[in-house]
Amino acid sequence: MQFTDAVTVAGTRRTEDGYLVAEARCVRTGIQIYAGDEVGKPELKTVRVYRGPDQVFADASLQSFSHAPVTINHPKDMVTAETWKDLAVGEVSTAAKKDGEWIMLPLILKDAAAIKSVEDGKRELSAGYSCKLDWTPGTAPDGQAFDAQQQDIKINHLALVDRARAGSKARIGDDAWKWGASPVTLHTADERIPEMDLRKVLVDGLQVETTDAGATAISKLLADLASSAAKFTDAETKHQAALAAKDADLAKKDAEIDALKAKVLSDADLDKKVAARAALVSVAQTIAKDVKTDGLSDAAIRKAVVTAVLGDAAVKDKADAYIDARFEILVEDAAKKPGSDPFRAVVANGLQTSDGASGVATAHKAMTDHLSSAWQTPAKGAA
Repeated sequence: MQFTDAVTVAGTRRTEDGYLVAEARCVRTGIQIYAGDEVGKPELKTVRVYRGPDQVFADASLQSFSHAPVTINHPKDMVTAETWKDLAVGEVSTAAKKDGEWIMLPLILKDAAAIKSVEDGKRELSAGYSCKLDWTPGTAPDGQAFDAQQQDIKINHLALVDRARAGSKARIGDDAWKWGASPVTLHTADERIPEMDLRKVLVDGLQVETTDAGATAISKLLADLASSAAKFTDAETKHQAALAAKDADLAKKDAEIDALKAKVLSDADLDKKVAARAALVSVAQTIAKDVKTDGLSDAAIRKAVVTAVLGDAAVKDKADAYIDARFEILVEDAAKKPGSDPFRAVVANGLQTSDGASGVATAHKAMTDHLSSAWQTPAKGAA
């Protein structure tokens, strides 16, 4: 499998012949991140590839750097003897050597156009090499997980590019200031944080581009806002329910007040009720003069009269309708008795519970007048 990695060049200088000589720290141990389609796994977004020291510093790997060609950009295919003359603008001058966790490469650019392109700003380098990938996942000595391991690393070429995998910090030369640019801190591709893909997130109807971490943070904030809104809605619902319950309680009280008001009689109705009560008491005492009516309801007065005249058996276990009927019979019988004309006048058309007070008073006066003068009327057959 072929790879291209960015490298950093240091210690640049010009030779008397105009060549550009430099040193590049290239390829280190550790984990590098590749896009899935770069390593034959297009279904994966990224792949974490581990390069172990035993592979990076293997003799075959180090020897493959010796005299590797330098090209302008990566060629379509790997550089071979057939294409070297057309593609090479320089080479790695001698064998690579170990430098800590890195490999140090001395290189030389011999092509004038390539040297000018470096001076004009094309200063980034990217290594093209082949290797095998072992897709056995594992954990590196520093604790980082990886998806695959590189094996049998072999350099093919180094390419001058406008933008290497490492980005603009992977440049040629700590002597770049000589060409009018600011000094550049040297980094290798593997020291660079890989470019992050941006995600689009919808926030309150607006589309925002952010990193995965930013999207996670936004999602959490939106979830927190939704939770707060739900709690507020719940509290508002409970508040409205409490208000509704209070309103219902007040409505019930108002209904009770209206019912009580309905029970209050007008003056005319009160007069009728008093007259009807007086008539009932008068009739009751006429039928059973010793009956007690104080504090009794109308129904209780009728029951007391029936009991006084007919006895307890007449009312025991009897319904109110039955007692009322017996009371009416007693009223009719009392009206038929001799010498009871004044009473008959009162009940001639039945007991009128809606008569006015004046009618009751007239009937009552007629009855008392008759009773008071009755002794003066001789009985039939008397001398």
